[in-house]
Amino acid sequence: MSLDLCWHGLPFYKTRFMKKVFLLLAFTGIIFGCKNEKNVSEETKDELANNGITTVETAVGPLELVAPFSSESVTKNSDVVGWADSETPIAPDGFTVTKFADELEHPRWTYVAPNNDIFVAESNTKNSADRITLLRDSDNDGEVDERHIFREDLNQNFGMLVLDNYFYVANTDGLYRYPYTEGQNKLEGEGEKIVELSASGYNNHWTRNIITNKDGNKIYISVGSASNVGEQGMEKEERRANILEVNPDGSGEIVYADGLRNPVGMDWNPVTGDLWTAVNERDKLGNNLVPDYITSVKKGGWYGWPYSYYGKVNDPRWEDDPHQDLVDQAIVPDVPMGNHTASLGLAFYTADQFPASYKNGVFVGQHGSWNRAEFAGYKVMFVPFESGQPQQPKDFLTGFISDEEAGEVHGRPVGVAIAPDGSLLVNDDDSGVIWRVATQ
Repeated sequence: MSLDLCWHGLPFYKTRFMKKVFLLLAFTGIIFGCKNEKNVSEETKDELANNGITTVETAVGPLELVAPFSSESVTKNSDVVGWADSETPIAPDGFTVTKFADELEHPRWTYVAPNNDIFVAESNTKNSADRITLLRDSDNDGEVDERHIFREDLNQNFGMLVLDNYFYVANTDGLYRYPYTEGQNKLEGEGEKIVELSASGYNNHWTRNIITNKDGNKIYISVGSASNVGEQGMEKEERRANILEVNPDGSGEIVYADGLRNPVGMDWNPVTGDLWTAVNERDKLGNNLVPDYITSVKKGGWYGWPYSYYGKVNDPRWEDDPHQDLVDQAIVPDVPMGNHTASLGLAFYTADQFPASYKNGVFVGQHGSWNRAEFAGYKVMFVPFESGQPQQPKDFLTGFISDEEAGEVHGRPVGVAIAPDGSLLVNDDDSGVIWRVATQ
């Protein structure tokens, strides 16, 4: 483990003093950001790699999980080259893909308000715009007629919600609400911070999504972990790697579900009424572990992170302190979505524009891998549902990878949202574009 890989686990101060402190800690073997990962020796990795296949039963059939460390953990970042004027992602026959909006700065997430106003969160891990842009398609022709800067000077904003004359914004450090009148073009005032949220650890999982229930009397907040597998220390994981439930004024907080490494997209199954989420699973166990997933979320449920994955499969990095009592309670998630795909966006399709086979199924935005020798993700997938139950996922929107060998991609899809006219909006955040997928 290099010093560079561990540096992001400590608070970043550009001072000679902190650099000296860090080097001292490194040479004394007290690297806080790496302490758990160092517990697995090369000899143990070799032994684990020969353990063979573990099979678990998911809601869509058996899943074969390879042994940990059966392949080397590698870093392969993508170089975003953008789209030529004539290029678009590729949808199935019978669909068209057009630019709905462009020249946005990392449009990470889209929220469609009850009055059909479309709000876009522009934010990022680094150099974040910290802005919400309002888009209106006033005549419902699939083109933006109005564009307004709705709010600036936020703090890595992500989730948005209109509820009871308030506009809610989920910043990385907390949930805020602002007085709001339907149709206003700019969000004024300081806002009220009603829930404090942690931004500790390396905070690569900075997004905080929000959703309300059918009755509008609860808000659900997805909060990712502060680390890969708890290597920052579990004290930094308090109220993280979970979904919180609060009242609209921020009171009455409970942990709705826990052990979810990085839950992001959330939506309600329109048939069963269950809450579903998309979860970005852990890294550094090899090319083919651990598959990201989407799953129904049980109230009070425990999903294993960081001690196990896919139910009771122990993470070997916790061998010295396995927390077996928690491992034995872990729930197997419903639908595996591929290894290192960064499955983040999630939206059930309840509109009528698409063919009947899409009704009540779910779209999943996959931001794409960095911890795999060959790219995975970089597309939008569709999971059909029958009688409220998931079926095998299939590709829906592809063509984001430009040149695998050169490590080049056109863009990276994240958020997915259903537009008022029933088309699908796809946030291509690294290319600054929102794509619109509609039937021909």
